[in-house]
Amino acid sequence: MAEQSHPAVKQIEIVAYDVHWPHYYEQERETIFSLSNGQLLKIEHIGSTAILGQEAKPVIDMMGAVECLQQIDDFLADLAAIGYQLTETGMRNRLFLVKAAMESEPTYHLHLVELHSWEGRKERMLRDYLLTHPEAVKAYSELKRKLAELYPCDTLAYTKAKTSFVQSVIDQVCDERGLPRMDVWEE
Repeated sequence: MAEQSHPAVKQIEIVAYDVHWPHYYEQERETIFSLSNGQLLKIEHIGSTAILGQEAKPVIDMMGAVECLQQIDDFLADLAAIGYQLTETGMRNRLFLVKAAMESEPTYHLHLVELHSWEGRKERMLRDYLLTHPEAVKAYSELKRKLAELYPCDTLAYTKAKTSFVQSVIDQVCDERGLPRMDVWEE
């Protein structure tokens, strides 16, 4: 499966929470599991579309765990057959795949990581924190709208500008769990 560079970005659009997002995730989850031939060990809805009430880009972010990223070529080929493109992001120890929006469905992002790193994934920590802190959901929504106005076509700048908010949440979660703090920005 050939890697693509990050696709050209249209204008960043932050929309109100859509009650259909969990349904889109569930349908795609079942499709992905059916293709994995047992290689996909876990999959979860992560990102802002997984948070009730969170304003977000209409992108269903998912994270899945496999035993070894170097041993899933057949699975990647099956994902490519349904529209997922392996996309180079520079992030270590993960594969990132994008399935572009089609007709009435949203865009899907699939982050594949190795099972041994599952529990410490910051994306899961952020989601879990936001699920239990509605005041943080509101603050994050406001930040996203502001940043979408500042960086309407620059996803890298938009993402980097969210870093201090995300870092503060992850620091708090790590402190609460007695874990060492981690840098949320992957190079």
